[in-house]
Amino acid sequence: MKTNKMAAIFSNQHEYNELRPLTDERSLSTLYFAGKYRIMDFALSSIVNAGINNVYTLINQEKVRSYLDHLGGGKEWGLDTIGSYEYLDFYQKLMQNQASGDDYFDDLLNFLKTAKTPYTVYIENKMVGNFDLQSVLHYHQENDNKITAVFKRVSKENIAPDDQMFILDEDNTIMSCQQVIDAQSQDNYNLGLNIYVADTKWLISELQKAQRSGASIDIGQRLAAKYRTSAYEYTGYLHNIHDIHSYYKANMEMLDKKKRDSLLFGNQKIITRIRNEVGTYFATSSEVKNSMLATGCRIKGTVENSIVSRRVEVSDKSKVKN
Repeated sequence: MKTNKMAAIFSNQHEYNELRPLTDERSLSTLYFAGKYRIMDFALSSIVNAGINNVYTLINQEKVRSYLDHLGGGKEWGLDTIGSYEYLDFYQKLMQNQASGDDYFDDLLNFLKTAKTPYTVYIENKMVGNFDLQSVLHYHQENDNKITAVFKRVSKENIAPDDQMFILDEDNTIMSCQQVIDAQSQDNYNLGLNIYVADTKWLISELQKAQRSGASIDIGQRLAAKYRTSAYEYTGYLHNIHDIHSYYKANMEMLDKKKRDSLLFGNQKIITRIRNEVGTYFATSSEVKNSMLATGCRIKGTVENSIVSRRVEVSDKSKVKN
């Protein structure tokens, strides 16, 4: 057993009515971002960049098609190689089993026991960032934690009403957690990013206890606060996707070179599914300024200060701006 080996729990359960109609037919995870990427690429890339190839994925069953269409066989992320193990589970099944009094964590517990890794990372789908999970693991080991949470200091505009914030002491020890909507107004909040690294044997024991008591499925922040663990501060680019305004703003920020380079072109590569398409065609009548365009487009008109996804056509005399 390698001492730095991790398995991953990748939760895609977040859905917001405020993102409709964009999410009527697809999940939040599969919304386009910066032209060629999907929101899920950021968490999934962070997982595989940490050398993780055992992934338990929790998804919403009514929107599974869009997720599987993008993931495919997992080739781009190296999840199709010998020794890799990916398990798909449905959030609705966990909720139904919990409501009926059945053992709702059994599939997850079996996954963790099968993976046989000393550490497990839990990460959710709505945070756009480039997370170095090996650095989180090293912090976890150095502080001799059972579980380590990841947070970022953010302003209120980068927070959803259901997000959790941490109350920290001067050493970044978590004293308590609460929903942001219940917190007093302040300049910056210690936003919990729903990323945790835990000792696997300890996590298995805690999940078994939670299952016996019928505790909530979302137990990460409760465990972090209960055991007064220290928290790792993430200082890189972050955008929290929870409504159309936050989704639009995050995309438009990619026109800022500094923010784009920080997110997409840092030490860790952001991986997405490869589409073997022709390059974008620019007619002599086209005019493009300060924009990002994915492959397969046909541009005959004007595009200015915009993000354009794959296979979009802009006809002659048409103008797309902002």
